[in-house]
Amino acid sequence: MKIACWSGPRNISTAMMYAFGNRADCSAVDEPFYAAYLALTGREHPMGDQILASQPQDPAEVVAAIKGPDATPHIYHKHMAQHMIPEVPRHWFADMKHVFLIRHPARVVASFSAKYDNPELSEIGFVQQAELYEQLLTEGHSPVVIDSVDIRADPEGMLRALCDRLDLDWDPAMLSWEAGPKPHDGVWAAHWYNAVHGSTGFAGAEGEMPELEGEMKALAEAALPSYALLQAVRLRA
Repeated sequence: MKIACWSGPRNISTAMMYAFGNRADCSAVDEPFYAAYLALTGREHPMGDQILASQPQDPAEVVAAIKGPDATPHIYHKHMAQHMIPEVPRHWFADMKHVFLIRHPARVVASFSAKYDNPELSEIGFVQQAELYEQLLTEGHSPVVIDSVDIRADPEGMLRALCDRLDLDWDPAMLSWEAGPKPHDGVWAAHWYNAVHGSTGFAGAEGEMPELEGEMKALAEAALPSYALLQAVRLRA
């Protein structure tokens, strides 16, 4: 089984990758289109040169690898929805089971803006997640939506429910992992993954919603309709 998980930045997407990667029957791939996205858009990201050197910059080459044979019975691809720019082909979607990982925009914007200056709506993934979800429905897929707030409140219940929807046997190894970097980490882990590298499982329930002001408040509000569309159909344990 090939699983595509569509997230935006500053979610629990890396922890989810670690959960699936910790299964004996599953391997994981970290944001395979990141270098292609940077090469095609010209955006400047932290560690951009290292990212461009670490992955194929031609999206067709990335797609070929995704569609190729896997070393394990299952493979989990962690994707950033904002990487799916028009130049990236989508015919490979038919080979995947699709999961959408969402998080409230206020939490995403507060976390992302602490590590990335002046983020734009196109860089936080919400609009792209909603568009991808609707495309997949139109094409006859049954994508699963899961909210990080629910996972953090009940990791086992939500992951069991997700595995059930994916027709995947439950494996308790998904609930914990060893601290530190993982072989499937992208090179950008040095900048972004400090917190998850210190973890051995999912963090507990989140605290109060952050209070945003000015442009960051407006950014979160602009993302809310896309989040609400997906949140309304999220998986329940």
